Amino acid sequence: MHRKWYRPRAVVPVIAVVAAVVVYAAVQLLRPVPAMTITASPAPLRALPGVPPTVVWPGQAQAAVGIPGVGMLAAHGSNQPTAIASVTKIMTAYIVLHDHPLPTGGSGPAITVSAADVAAYALDKSQGQSVVKVAAGEELSELEALEAMLIPSGNNIAAILANWDAGSQTAFVAKMNAEARALDLRQTSYADASGFDPATVSTASDQFRLTLLALQIPVFGQIVAMPQVALPTAGLAYNVNNALGHDGIVGVKTGSSPQAGGCLVFSALKTVAGAQVTIVGVVLGVQATAAQPSELAGVISASENLLNSVSADLERVQVALPGTVLGQVHSAWTTGPAAVAASGLTVTGWPGTPVTVTVTPRSLGGTIRQGEPVARATVTVGRDVSHIMLDASRAVQPPSVHWLLTRF
Repeated sequence: MHRKWYRPRAVVPVIAVVAAVVVYAAVQLLRPVPAMTITASPAPLRALPGVPPTVVWPGQAQAAVGIPGVGMLAAHGSNQPTAIASVTKIMTAYIVLHDHPLPTGGSGPAITVSAADVAAYALDKSQGQSVVKVAAGEELSELEALEAMLIPSGNNIAAILANWDAGSQTAFVAKMNAEARALDLRQTSYADASGFDPATVSTASDQFRLTLLALQIPVFGQIVAMPQVALPTAGLAYNVNNALGHDGIVGVKTGSSPQAGGCLVFSALKTVAGAQVTIVGVVLGVQATAAQPSELAGVISASENLLNSVSADLERVQVALPGTVLGQVHSAWTTGPAAVAASGLTVTGWPGTPVTVTVTPRSLGGTIRQGEPVARATVTVGRDVSHIMLDASRAVQPPSVHWLLTRF
């Protein structure tokens, strides 16, 4: 007789349970771990501390003032286009130097003065325009031509440069307007290279933005700061910007006409907490009065009042110290570390200038070492943008087996 063996019925459920446990553990252990995330902490400052300056604006004239990098502090007056006279030459110089860059210490190619240029000089002079004497066959280097246009403000030299650069006045003016559109100078329209034509118009805000770009070209800044220049035929010529040397002013360009009134774009150097800061301002449309019959003298006085009203309030502020908490790391399995500034950041600006901080996380793995870069903070003060790396304040270990098995 053969005996039959029977498996105990209880064994089957146990095997099923064990199998289920194994499957559950495998699934839990193999499930992707949620990525760590970072959120920005409240910014240490929402604005530079203190009371914003009381700006002395120039009456009915248009004006704008600010700092390269930080941007415009404020603008004043109508934002309607107005004649800008010889301030136009900032764009003329900007285009010429863009098309024909001059290295520091370089003079550039020679420009030969033609008989037609001499005839144009005579005509311009008879019309009472601002001119620089030239002679047929005279050779001006590019640098000398720019100096003759920007320092004694020769309208005829602006025309010579325009012809040399683009082949004709019409072609150069087309370049000027194309550049204005490219730079988003929406209220600016050029009709000539010198500004003698009252159809050449702009606003203080547009000219402020253009001047910041022009001052980034070293040779431009060097020229407009020169009180005088020696030219081949004209001899010694003086800068028509009588504001030079007053209140730290080192440029940039004057302009005046019956339609434009007195115009001045200025840059001035100031020392704030041991650091040199440039202030740029634009004043357009100062009219002559019985008390001040000179439009140029009037705009210089108005510009100096504007400059002095804002320069004393400039401040250097430490927006963040090393170790300042600017973000927080979040982890599903443990309390995340703080994201702290790896270095400090000090900025220059006026009280009340807005401060914003945004945090961009780096790609994070399952672990973090203490001091490891985890994000980048973008700090914007006005229009000045700076970046700070953010490091982890402490380490993050990978999730434990217990957490992996018990998570839901």
